[in-house]
Amino acid sequence: SWVHSKEPQEATVKAMDLLRMAVARARLLQPLHREPMGLLHQALVIGGGPAGLTAALSLAGQGFAVSLVERDKELGGHLRHLPYSLQGAGTREFLDRLVRDVESHPLIQTFKDAEVLDTSGFVGNFQSTVLTGRSSSNGDRRKVEIGHGVTIVATGAREYRGQEYLLGQAPQVITQQDLMDCIAQDPASLAQARDVVMIQCVGPEPDKEWYCSRLCCTVAINNALKVKELNPQAAVYVLYKDIRTYGFRERLYTQAREKGIIFVRYTDAAPPQVAESAGRLTVKVTDPVLREELELSADLLVLTTALVPSEGADSLAPLFKIPQTREGFFLEAHVKLRPVDFASEGIFLCGSAHYPKFLSESIAQGYAAAARAATILSKPQLMVGGVVAVVDETRCMGCLTCVRVCPYKVPRINPEKRGVGGLLGAAEIAVAQCQGCGVCAAECPAKAIQLLHYRDEQVLAKTEALFAEVCA
Repeated sequence: SWVHSKEPQEATVKAMDLLRMAVARARLLQPLHREPMGLLHQALVIGGGPAGLTAALSLAGQGFAVSLVERDKELGGHLRHLPYSLQGAGTREFLDRLVRDVESHPLIQTFKDAEVLDTSGFVGNFQSTVLTGRSSSNGDRRKVEIGHGVTIVATGAREYRGQEYLLGQAPQVITQQDLMDCIAQDPASLAQARDVVMIQCVGPEPDKEWYCSRLCCTVAINNALKVKELNPQAAVYVLYKDIRTYGFRERLYTQAREKGIIFVRYTDAAPPQVAESAGRLTVKVTDPVLREELELSADLLVLTTALVPSEGADSLAPLFKIPQTREGFFLEAHVKLRPVDFASEGIFLCGSAHYPKFLSESIAQGYAAAARAATILSKPQLMVGGVVAVVDETRCMGCLTCVRVCPYKVPRINPEKRGVGGLLGAAEIAVAQCQGCGVCAAECPAKAIQLLHYRDEQVLAKTEALFAEVCA
């Protein structure tokens, strides 16, 4: 092999060892069996934003029934609050068409003002309880049971609104979303603003360098250009830690420089300071290049706040046993190989629930999640079994070790099963859910769990064959 290209003799010895080990294990191998299992050809999509709507339409277009659950009373997600896109086109027409297509599709059942209360089951056979009319106080709340074969999580994100830099205290302090509304609905008011200051990277944890919302810089610079277009005489300052207008969006940054927009860098050690006096805002920031403090007068202070996970994301994670990042977004199984899959089979994600992203990226990921879900729903039945963990109940002590260590949360203690010594309570592992990772088999202190195709005697036979010559 290439790894040992310069040591052919050592490579030959290694190959002989590996072959001897494989033969020793093969003597003890037993046939593996897979059994057919029925599945529900229906999907549950959680989240009615652009990504969730796209995924629902894609699956319905392929002939699969879809149940769409949205927490708000209207579909559209965060896009409802954005009057225009980065290309300058209005978002309302696009969103209205998307919502209309979803609500009129015969295979899509929509539950608005609803949330998932509970879920159980495994790939192909999930059972979820959905509460509709969740914000109602007049008795309109009811629970609906939904059976589905796959789940797509598209809960989206929202703009962070805290109290940094007098936000919510001074009327001149607004967010980028507020500025977009002002540009779209009342552009004349911006003609009175002579000095506009934007502060980037405003979030709940400004000291965490690892948290970047990716699209904030592009949105801010795009809005700064629109302010300049409406009021060419206005002085626009952008206070930033780093500019991340990646890809072709770098053209916006170049254009902003050409239009006279002033960029001032600041550091975490010396963030901007905002004060209000007699109805006027003063922003102080230390320029790291000049090493001097700049004092800017602001008629309008625009905060570029972070995007944070939508409400309800934290409650969904334990229900579906899906992991989250430290920021609270959902974590995919593998960034390259399984970018829209969760570690648990049959559950997928898309949109800003995964991480903040542009509209085009959310739509593309919605199609990707639907395509992955369709690979399951398109099968007449699922085959389960093979390399999975099995429990010898007579040796199980019910110690919960397997329950704690399983990364997929599959093992559970069945109180009706009898373990070692006839004690009630023994572990059981659902064949359809087991991923065959072997963690439970390795950690079980009672050796009550075996991983098929990698049983203890098979692995030990390989080890003994490796050291046979040494022991001899």
